[in-house]
Amino acid sequence: MQDGAHVLPIRVYYEDTDFSARVYHASYLRFMERGRTELLRAVEVAQSDLHADMGGLAFVVRKMAIDFLGGAVMDDVLTIVTRPKEMRGASMTLSQEVRRGDEVLVRADVMVAAVRGGRAVRIPDELRAALSANS
Repeated sequence: MQDGAHVLPIRVYYEDTDFSARVYHASYLRFMERGRTELLRAVEVAQSDLHADMGGLAFVVRKMAIDFLGGAVMDDVLTIVTRPKEMRGASMTLSQEVRRGDEVLVRADVMVAAVRGGRAVRIPDELRAALSANS
C-alpha cells in the first residue's frame, strides 16, 4: 500500500495483446481484477477466505466506467493502482488506473457488490474497517 492505494506491477505478455502486439482492451479488465484482488490481500483479506468463512460471500462487478487513454504494447511493465473511493452498505467503488511510468493509460471507477446466494449483503465490518484504515 502506498498513500492509501495498492500498487501492482504487471508485465504485458504476448497473450495480453491483439494481432498488432498492442494490449487487447479486455486484458486491461483482467489486470484491474488482479489489482482489486491484491488490494484485498494487502489488507489481509483473501476472497477465498471470505467465501469459505462467510457462507459463500463473493464480490461481483456491478458497474464500471472506464476511459481508455493510451495503449500498452508487449513487454511493457504496467502499474495497476487501486484505491477505495466510496463504501456503501453492500457495495464499494474502487478507483483504478493502469499506468506505464507516469502515463495513465486506463482510468476506471469500478463498483463491486457483496453477494451471498445471488443476493446483495452488507460488506463485512472487518473488511470495511481494513479498507478505511488504509485510505
